[in-house]
Amino acid sequence: MTTTADTLTPAVRAKLDELAKQYRAVGKQLEDPEVLADHERVRDLSIRRSALAPVVEGYQRYTRLLAEAADLQQAIDSDEDAELAEMAEAELPTLEAKATQEIESVKAALVSSDDNLVGSVILELRAGTGGDEAQIWAKDLLEMYEKYAGQKGWSFETLDFTGGESHGGVRSATASVKGEGVWAELSFEAGVHSVKRVPATESQGRVHTSTATVAVLPEPKAVEVKIDWANDVTEHVTTSQGPGGQNVNKVATAVHLVHNPTGIEVRMQESKSQHQNREKARRLLMARLYERQLREAEAERSAARKGQIGTGERSEKVRVYRYQDGIVADQRLDTKFQLRQTLFEGDLTPLMAALIEQRTAQRLAEL
Repeated sequence: MTTTADTLTPAVRAKLDELAKQYRAVGKQLEDPEVLADHERVRDLSIRRSALAPVVEGYQRYTRLLAEAADLQQAIDSDEDAELAEMAEAELPTLEAKATQEIESVKAALVSSDDNLVGSVILELRAGTGGDEAQIWAKDLLEMYEKYAGQKGWSFETLDFTGGESHGGVRSATASVKGEGVWAELSFEAGVHSVKRVPATESQGRVHTSTATVAVLPEPKAVEVKIDWANDVTEHVTTSQGPGGQNVNKVATAVHLVHNPTGIEVRMQESKSQHQNREKARRLLMARLYERQLREAEAERSAARKGQIGTGERSEKVRVYRYQDGIVADQRLDTKFQLRQTLFEGDLTPLMAALIEQRTAQRLAEL
């Protein structure tokens, strides 16, 4: 008899086993007193645990159901107790149906698990086509996202804000948004948002189309500089150069470090002690590597942003907000949404739910 276990491919099972391992590891870290003393780390680990829980706990329930089904199958195949076999045969279909339902829920959670693990994003808005009206529109969008963050219990911190020339608009704004599920939802917002309305700047009552670009990027953790001092760094110890007396010129105290992977070089000869010069040289090398990593991270972020928002032209829109019709039309969905609820009240819940459902279905088809 074919069992429900046959529906899991080896690749999916391996992924589930790996996530279960991560779930246990996070649980242990959250019991560590040293970790509990770091509130930022506790927040990050709690978000990670919450993201993994639906997948892992569902997988655990599924495994238990399979074990029960195997026991029932064994009772059916056994000739020792006909009455027990009859009861098992009657119960098995219900148990297998539960297992099937459970694993489908697990798969749906699985394809979104990586998104849910990201608990902090950088949200960038820029006024696009439309002059002053585009800047007013960018401000409207910024306020919409801030309202939605408040409803979701996310933190919303404005990092950079450049106001418009007039009418209280926004030329550009950057915000950090943190909370459970923030990337899973706000990642849909990347692209051009277009509005069709009569602008406050329009004296003839004509409908204009203006745009604003939105970029949403996972917020990186603090950059950590990791150096393999034994294999990646070449050290030369020499006598110091220049004036400084007999000790400086004749005793080998100057330290010259070369970071081979990047070619960054550091020389330190300020101290008369070789040990002190080595310590200072290492600190300086780490600082320069840190700066380099930050530049590279910023370059990647800039490239990702350009890939998301395109040129900001009206033809590149992901969503249109139509004032005259009172609707919001997302280009990825057939369903239309209420303008007042979405934009004015900042309630993106129905829109996000539809987008998540669509993405989940697409990813499940690829499993």
